[in-house]
Amino acid sequence: MVAIRKSFEEGHRRKFLVVVDETSECDRAIVYAAKRAERTGGVATLLYVIAPGDFQHWLGVEDIMRAEAREEAESCLMKAADRVRAVARTTPELVVREGNRSDEILQLIEEDADIAILVLAAGSGSEGPGPLVSAIAGKGAGSFPIPVTIVPGTLDDEAIAALA
Repeated sequence: MVAIRKSFEEGHRRKFLVVVDETSECDRAIVYAAKRAERTGGVATLLYVIAPGDFQHWLGVEDIMRAEAREEAESCLMKAADRVRAVARTTPELVVREGNRSDEILQLIEEDADIAILVLAAGSGSEGPGPLVSAIAGKGAGSFPIPVTIVPGTLDDEAIAALA
């Protein structure tokens, strides 16, 4: 089912969603989304999903583990936000969720009608395109609710800027 987007209605801005993680290709998606947002008057939305860890411990231990996971997520998002600001004159939107990554991506898209494009980057190694690209493609890109842009992981900043 295709989601109805409101990104071009008055009071709305088109959002380019990037799922932030520790992979090297993530930076390629961040740069592309930042440049597209800057050029089109949109917003780069950076999403970090905390995996539903083994938080089933005593309450005090569970709270500490959750706080540590949240701190790591916020640190990773701050680095990504700094990267957005370094390559484009735009301020990103930051989102942290906890759960299954694919489910949280779809849930955020459903909740925010301004998210118009999911930006991913393919891995450049011999391991394949990367787990997130594989997961989205495996779900059937034709049934995904918004367009997905996959940035080749081998592109440098200059090449991305020329394309974005």
